[in-house]
Amino acid sequence: MKLALSPDEVTFRDELREFYRTKIPAEIRDRVKYGRELSREDIVTTHRILNEHGLAVPKWPVQWGGQDWSPMQLHIWEDEMQLASVPEPLTFNAQMIGPVIAQFGSEELKQRFLPPTANLDIWWCQGFSEPDAGSDLASLRTTAVRDGDSYIVNGQKIWTTLAQYADWIFCLVRTDPNAKKQAGISMLLFDVNTPGVTIRPIKLIDGHHEVNEVFFSNVRVPADQLVGEENMGWTYAKFLLGNERTGITGVGRTKVKLGLAKEYAAQTKSGGGTLMDDPVFAARVAELENELLALELTLMRVVSQPLDGKPNPASSVLKLRGTELQQAATELLMDIAGPDALPVHAADIASPEWAQITGPTYLNYRKTSIYGGSNEVQRTIIASTILGL
Repeated sequence: MKLALSPDEVTFRDELREFYRTKIPAEIRDRVKYGRELSREDIVTTHRILNEHGLAVPKWPVQWGGQDWSPMQLHIWEDEMQLASVPEPLTFNAQMIGPVIAQFGSEELKQRFLPPTANLDIWWCQGFSEPDAGSDLASLRTTAVRDGDSYIVNGQKIWTTLAQYADWIFCLVRTDPNAKKQAGISMLLFDVNTPGVTIRPIKLIDGHHEVNEVFFSNVRVPADQLVGEENMGWTYAKFLLGNERTGITGVGRTKVKLGLAKEYAAQTKSGGGTLMDDPVFAARVAELENELLALELTLMRVVSQPLDGKPNPASSVLKLRGTELQQAATELLMDIAGPDALPVHAADIASPEWAQITGPTYLNYRKTSIYGGSNEVQRTIIASTILGL
């Protein structure tokens, strides 16, 4: 595999690097870099700047806003965005439902939804997990019963990220209760303001409102908002989750965290020097950097080998290892902060702000090994589809 960029790829990288650092507001990028909370407006502003310049959905078909880029160019686009601490295009739109509609939706659905999805005129949320159907997603029990030109939806979803900001939901529902569980699932699209939809916040251990539970009580959904064919939703969900798992890898984001860790460690006194002078600590940092490099090379191999729209089982490797390294980086930052990680968001104490953020960030990142299919499930996928066990 080629490890060095060609001259054209270097030019492409440098142009993106310049764009990200000059066109995206610095205050937004600083919030990302230092782990501060982004507002809905921050996310929408960045997404629309990227879309205006053809940088929001480059993986989509060209006729819907995508770019005819090589796999290496797509990798550079994403990696440089993360390294510049630019909020990435809203994943529910760009990585999840957009590609599904482009691949499986009718021409009518494409015309209706893809342009506003690309520009974040519609903010989507993901209605997949349920109280008893998280990693075992095919056990979902939310039902959709056909009634003339509509479906009547009843049930519950949970851990619905940023549903408090959402306009529409892409929702897995059971349309054939008598079929084998994967075979009886469909995907519906509907407005979260439809009568019968209730969204309730779930406060996480880090103190933030990021996820929600969503209830459906006799929600009437027009049948023309079915994606693809009835009872084929499991196929679309696997396609979507393959995209999600690759996107979860986050090599660039983890590089930024490790860079901050080295910066803070060099300012933290330890013995007669700083933490970076401690050979044990320096070895820990070096090990993480080497593991991250190995992951990056694996990612480049995966993204360079498209499978004609089919989910790549290697995405499970990326999801598994990527989330482990993200968690390791947040743990490293919290260890550097030490006792200063304990007082959270307290302005009248001596603990620096960066140290106070490390504790909540560490706790928040426990989720990464669960969402997108838990890491235990990923190991099962790797064992069966890659290792043939």
